[in-house]
Amino acid sequence: MKQDHADRGLTVWHKLDRVLARIRPRRQPLSLVIDGLVIALCWNITYLFRLGFERWISARPSYDPYVMVGVVAVYLLAFLLGGIPRGMWRFSGFEEVKRLTIACLGAGAACAVMVSMARLAEVPRAVLALHPFIALMGVCVVRIAYRMLYEHARSRITGSDVEVRRAIVMGAGEAAKRLLATIHQQGWIVLGLLDDDKAKQGGRIGGVQVLGSLADVAREDVRAGATHVIVALPGATAAQRRRAVDLASTVGLPVLTVPSASELQNGRAHIERVRSIEPEDLLGREPVVLDEPGIAELISGKTVLVTGAGGSIGSELCRQVARYGPSRMVLFELSELALYQIEQSLSEAYPHLQLIRLIGDVKSPQQIEHACMTYRPQIIFHAAAYKHVPLMEEENAWVALRNNALGTWHAANAAARCGAERFVLISTDKAVNPTNVMGASKRAAEMLISHLAAQTFSTQFVAVRFGNVLGSSGSVIPKFKEQIAKGGPLTVTHPDIVRYFMTIPEAAQLVLQAAALADSGQVYVLDMGEPVKIVDLARDLIRLSGHGEGEIPIVFTGLRPGEKLFEEVLADQDATVASRHPRLRIAKLQTQVDPDWTSRLLSWLNGIEVGESSLSQRRTLQEFIPEYRPSGSRSAAQ
Repeated sequence: MKQDHADRGLTVWHKLDRVLARIRPRRQPLSLVIDGLVIALCWNITYLFRLGFERWISARPSYDPYVMVGVVAVYLLAFLLGGIPRGMWRFSGFEEVKRLTIACLGAGAACAVMVSMARLAEVPRAVLALHPFIALMGVCVVRIAYRMLYEHARSRITGSDVEVRRAIVMGAGEAAKRLLATIHQQGWIVLGLLDDDKAKQGGRIGGVQVLGSLADVAREDVRAGATHVIVALPGATAAQRRRAVDLASTVGLPVLTVPSASELQNGRAHIERVRSIEPEDLLGREPVVLDEPGIAELISGKTVLVTGAGGSIGSELCRQVARYGPSRMVLFELSELALYQIEQSLSEAYPHLQLIRLIGDVKSPQQIEHACMTYRPQIIFHAAAYKHVPLMEEENAWVALRNNALGTWHAANAAARCGAERFVLISTDKAVNPTNVMGASKRAAEMLISHLAAQTFSTQFVAVRFGNVLGSSGSVIPKFKEQIAKGGPLTVTHPDIVRYFMTIPEAAQLVLQAAALADSGQVYVLDMGEPVKIVDLARDLIRLSGHGEGEIPIVFTGLRPGEKLFEEVLADQDATVASRHPRLRIAKLQTQVDPDWTSRLLSWLNGIEVGESSLSQRRTLQEFIPEYRPSGSRSAAQ
């Protein structure tokens, strides 16, 4: 096949490294062959030193070739016993020279003894005495020359002294072609391509051969010399990408991927910028299909306020909202750093979007009401919440209740008073039959907005529930990555614990979709797909980081306060009804909220004091939320 532009862009050093990488798995027999040739050459050089140019061939005994073969055999046996062939020439140093010295001197002494015992008197004794030293210099020079060549090639390829990265690329389509056109400029060498399309197998793209199918990544001869596996299938289905990642994770090499199709479409990544495999690549779910016109009609040209705008969900909501052209966005956030970061991100991506940046606390009715009355948002997304279950269970129960429940009441009332069209509460699966304070506080928030929805306000009040979000602050994934970087162990609370997961962009998109569809008082439930076993997720991350089984241990620490083994099934058809979107269902809530309940709850929430016992707070909360059962009073496995 004709070489294309990508191949012409490769330097001789890239091509040399590719050849060396291919033969590297056979380095031990090659090392013996090269050392044997060097030892034979040094035998002849020793004769040259001893006899001179005129006589170095003619004055040798007729049996000298047989002696030379025997000498080479003795040296190679000594090298094998000393483990010399296992050494990696590109890392040769003092230790390697020391082993070579011992092997050469030992082999030379053995050869001298054997020649003497065989009464081969015509072999010059000076040759037997000098040869070990000349052979030592020869094998050392070969290794030093190889290391110099390798380091020079590495510096020409990578532009620094970092190791050259060699990859097997899974996928031989347009993405692989574009990847090959630029990746070598980043210090990469692509050794081969893999693709299930039989028409491509055996061909070449950018000078790189298609070596076989995706499953062939498991063959040692295919991945010989590779340091990484790159999955380049952005246009494949989620299930196909997941299969490729599963195949790659079995080979014991770090696995990278090109950005997905959705990342490329959003302009958040470029095809040549490979990244680590993220847990969302393992979910195997198709991208969310949105009602783009409906969402645009909801948001375009309007003022949108997001509380908790700098949080994991809040910041992604801001980015998704900004795509639909609001007239301005009000960023309401308690953390100065988080507010600064989301403001910088939005300013860079949407320079013409007007941003109002407010440091504020939803626990303060004055602050949230001032924001709403001053800027008159038509749409409010309420993402401000404390969500870490164990942290909110004991010492911080009071602040979880005030922030998650009372803060929601303040924000929702402010929305009603300023005449907002829609108020959307970001809720959680933990509000379903809650066993912890965090979940119960979010269920209380849902009930409070249900009370407001029954009033005569023009504002529509909606709640959206979803489960664990991959990569959000405080979630298990960043913790696992940090533990892997430290060499382990990975801590998992229980071998049987399972959770529903979705990605942050997926959750934010479905929140917008629910906001566009919902009627006042409805609680929408996101389809979270299949539950994921946390210990399996931990094992996947260990394998994808290039570590083998047992290299990084997993330790089980026991369930934490308020934690369940299994979260409730979010999209259970008995508990929900279908909506106009296949990934959204509407919860059928049985609890009726009466005004007396609301006034008593608000009175209690306003009266909670910092020093009050968390046990008494949980008992009182149980009176207001009938389905709340603290983890100590019923099995957390339920």
